[in-house]
Amino acid sequence: MSDLRVTTLTFDEIGEEYLQEVLDIYNYYVLNTTVSFHTEPLGLSDMRESVLNGETRFKSFVILQGEELQGYVLITRHKNKQAYDTSGEISIYLKPGSTGKGIGEKALHFIEQKALELEFHVLVATVCSENEQSRKLFRRNGYEQCAYFKEIGSKFGRRLDIASFQKILE
Repeated sequence: MSDLRVTTLTFDEIGEEYLQEVLDIYNYYVLNTTVSFHTEPLGLSDMRESVLNGETRFKSFVILQGEELQGYVLITRHKNKQAYDTSGEISIYLKPGSTGKGIGEKALHFIEQKALELEFHVLVATVCSENEQSRKLFRRNGYEQCAYFKEIGSKFGRRLDIASFQKILE
């Protein structure tokens, strides 16, 4: 299905050269959606710390279609305790206009493969319950809803729920 809509994508580890574009994508979601629970835009140093953390197992990649950046995908720490070291939290952010084209699914498959190479056992994704597109993406790709937190966040004058999805990698 998605192969008909998307030409070949490539993934490149995020470096300084991509930082401003990645920040612009993220801040779009901060300012306009409940995808992010930040309520104020991030600065370049905040984004640098988030995606260029220097840890060898927790990686961030831009999604490229030709030379054009379509979004980014990352694996971060699930919890900062040693027993969680084989679990990672994943996030996918696509630039406006790049959603609904199969890019998110290809990014998900890429980050799962990268997670296997990095010896992760479990991946977790946490999404706002209003983000039906992401919820469907994770379910369609073998993730099970493992948690649901009611009214845990507040943005745009509304109480928001989150759902967590997990997949045990083979």
